[in-house]
Amino acid sequence: MVLYVITGPPAAGKTTWINAHAKAADVVIDLDRITLALTGPGAPQWSQDPVHVRVAQRARFAAIDEALKLLDEVDVYLIHTMPGPKARARYRRLGAKVVTVDPGEDVVRERVAAMRSPAMDAVVTRWYRDHRKGGSRPITTQSSRAW
Repeated sequence: MVLYVITGPPAAGKTTWINAHAKAADVVIDLDRITLALTGPGAPQWSQDPVHVRVAQRARFAAIDEALKLLDEVDVYLIHTMPGPKARARYRRLGAKVVTVDPGEDVVRERVAAMRSPAMDAVVTRWYRDHRKGGSRPITTQSSRAW
């Protein structure tokens, strides 16, 4: 089966892309969904509370490790907004299909302002600076070659 690594800035539509492509039997690893599942009633949908994020990240790492063992049985969709060099090398070794979802910086900033914490604006800036090298044109691509 296939490992899909979905990358893109916050609020780009990564989850929406997965919802349009994944099947019910597939494994979806999404830090936002994990964080929501681990927070109490009434917590915001996109919690950036450091305690919640820390617990969710540990759960995400465990989910990734387990899901990769199941690639013979299911497709795995993994949202990784800004994978570093080690993660990119690992995804290359695994033959991941990398999907970049980016509707453009203006759209992303509008969505972040409307739906997310103001702290996410810094993540958007970092993503466009480091991962798009300053580019902000809309793009959604799928590649069998990771980076």
